[in-house]
Amino acid sequence: MNHAPQLYIRYQQLLEQSQVMLNNARKGMWDELIASEMDYVNAVHELTQFMSDIKLSMLMQEQLSPVLQNILDNESEIKRLLQIRMDELAKLVGQSSIQQSVLTAYGKQGGQILAPQDNQDITS
Repeated sequence: MNHAPQLYIRYQQLLEQSQVMLNNARKGMWDELIASEMDYVNAVHELTQFMSDIKLSMLMQEQLSPVLQNILDNESEIKRLLQIRMDELAKLVGQSSIQQSVLTAYGKQGGQILAPQDNQDITS
């Protein structure tokens, strides 16, 4: 039985799903990216199961090669964008920790406000 057309369609669908994920990452739509990732993982799993009994001809491998390369390129770009986002979040968490430390330190002052004295107080 010739599974080539169905296999090609499944790879195309996987490419489309990876493109959706990449677009979500580029737009900073992180919740949507995570939601679409589950569909992508399921599609990869289904494709793997479908291919378990198929021996690809050289022609089919050549036809699928550009599609697979596009999928891999999309994954690499998504990972790069996710790393940038993780770095941004780490920076925000670091700033939040510093702010918390400052608030804690000032809280230990017992509510006292420490301010420089007026010049009049010094000369009086």
